[in-house]
Order: sequence, then C-alpha cells, then structure tokens
Amino acid sequence: MTLTGHQVFVLLYIMKKLYLVRHAKSSWDDYTLMDEERPLNERGKRDAPVMAELLKEKESDIQFMITSTAKRARATARVFRKVLGLSKDRVLKSERLYLASPSGILDVLHSLEDVYDTVAIFGHNPGLTDFVNRFSDQLVDNVPTCGIARIDFDVDSWREIQDEEGDLTAFYYPKMPGLL
Repeated sequence: MTLTGHQVFVLLYIMKKLYLVRHAKSSWDDYTLMDEERPLNERGKRDAPVMAELLKEKESDIQFMITSTAKRARATARVFRKVLGLSKDRVLKSERLYLASPSGILDVLHSLEDVYDTVAIFGHNPGLTDFVNRFSDQLVDNVPTCGIARIDFDVDSWREIQDEEGDLTAFYYPKMPGLL
C-alpha cells in the first residue's frame, strides 16, 4: 500500500489533548484543618470512581497526570490513576496547581515534555473554569466538583498554547442527567 502525501501528513499530525479535572467534593467537617488538608467527603468518594470510569470508557488515552498537592486533589487523581491503569510514575504532584490561576496552569503546561500528547490536570476552581473560558472556544459557567473538561489544542508543543485556541470537545460532570 502506498500512502499519498496527505495521508502521510495526517498520520504524522499530532495535537495536544488536555483534561482538566476538578477535585471531587471535599469535606468541611473539621474546620481546624488547613484548606490544603481537607479530605474527600462521602459524595466525593462516590463520584470520583464513577467519573474515572466514564473517562476510561469515553476517553482512554491519558498518558500523564499532574495534580495539585491539596489532599482532595491528590485523592481524586489517585482514584483516576487506578481506574485508568496508569503507574505511579505517570503522576506528578505540583504545588503550583494549588489554587492556580489560568496563567499558573499554563505555566505548568509549558513545562511539560512534548512526548506526552494527552495530559490530565487535577486542580481547583476558579482556576479550572477560568482556564476553560480563556483557552477554549466555548464558555462554561462552572466546572463542578469532579467535573472534567477536555480541550484539544492544534499544536505540536505544550509551549505553543495560546488564548482561545483550544476546542472544548467534551464536558462531563457528576450531575449530568442519567449519570449518577
């Protein structure tokens, strides 16, 4: 079989896919805990595996994960890592994602190796919602707890990501009709 020039281009074309995952619902039971130490509550423990399974079923190609160092984000990422079958060395904890702004999230993305084409970031609002609204072609009111937004970027390198250049291609959340 001989490929045309167009077919070769299509085979070599690579885009970057980003999944933004807001941590699952956290507990406010112990007001003496520092914010970064709050664990998941019962709803968060229920929602995280359901959303991880949904992601595995619909979008199973995540190669690398980066999570905020907050306990609730790490716990959410751990559930997703196990369900998606990723090894621990495919997860990076980053203090820079704790309550990060869109620019802070972008800085983390710009530091990624380009060997990874599909990455998931586990973090917090308002940064995640603001990132979706700044870097994708659509606006969302809110990325709810354990919500997942997928943005595709028509770039070869994470360092090439610019405002409003991504395509919001998927948006999932626990209270979607018929999900839970």
